Amino acid sequence: MTSQRALAVSYRPERSRARRTLVPAWLSRTWRRPHGAFGLVVVSIVLLAAAVSLFWTPFPLLQANTDQGWLPPSPQHLLGTDQIGRDTFSWLLAGSRTTVLVAAAATALAAVIGILLGTVSASLAPRLAEPIVVLVDIVVAFPVLLIAMLLATTFGGSILVVWVAVGIGAGVNLARIVRSEITRINASDYILASRAAGTGSFSRLLQHVLPNVAPLLAVQLSVTAGVAILAESGLTFLGYGASTTEASWGRVLADAQKYISVAPASVIWPGIVIGLTVLAINLLGDAIGEALDPRLQSGGKTDGD
Repeated sequence: MTSQRALAVSYRPERSRARRTLVPAWLSRTWRRPHGAFGLVVVSIVLLAAAVSLFWTPFPLLQANTDQGWLPPSPQHLLGTDQIGRDTFSWLLAGSRTTVLVAAAATALAAVIGILLGTVSASLAPRLAEPIVVLVDIVVAFPVLLIAMLLATTFGGSILVVWVAVGIGAGVNLARIVRSEITRINASDYILASRAAGTGSFSRLLQHVLPNVAPLLAVQLSVTAGVAILAESGLTFLGYGASTTEASWGRVLADAQKYISVAPASVIWPGIVIGLTVLAINLLGDAIGEALDPRLQSGGKTDGD
């Protein structure tokens, strides 16, 4: 019995080092990876921009001056102006709020749906889990854009429609992945040893199953955040996202593309910001997944310790 308890405990991710330092161990490991450091820096800049835009932008968003339309970048207008003289940098700065809101809300909703449905369907008997699996398979068949259009037709286009559509679409897909991973983990030796040691189902889920699913969740949820940003841009472009007076990166891109023949450079700035942010989020998710992986921690080869 003692050896079984030792086997069950031996597969828990390290937590002792995290308690002894102000910086969590997984965050330190993430920073030591080049792609993790890049992702952390870019995502931190976006979060800082969103926070700053809550109380300051260089120019009021609705301040227009047709005499200053399509001004090139200058010390006064860092990224130039649009067709009616609005400051492009101010709109991108304020648009970061919408981006952070959509990405965070959609990722949180996807995590709740995915973890809940995946855990429940993996824990129930096959006969009881079958309705959940069938429901997930049906919803997965509908693309995120189609879900968003259906919701927009019923409730009208808005940022709320974007994050609900992305959250539902990504959540059911995550549920399939989580269910498969939990099923695999439940069949492993250390889970069998934990059961033999008398560990309760809920304790086993918190102590052994979820920590080992965490690396996969980090990667999948980072993909969800990136998809949410791209979906907001795409849906706003199609008229299902942010309104014409609401700042968002998708709105800046949608307005600029109408005048691409007049000012081709106007689409470059929102395109760069969107692409760079999505890339950084995906790289950060990969790095966090590697940092949380117990197998890499125990091996010590990529840990840098």
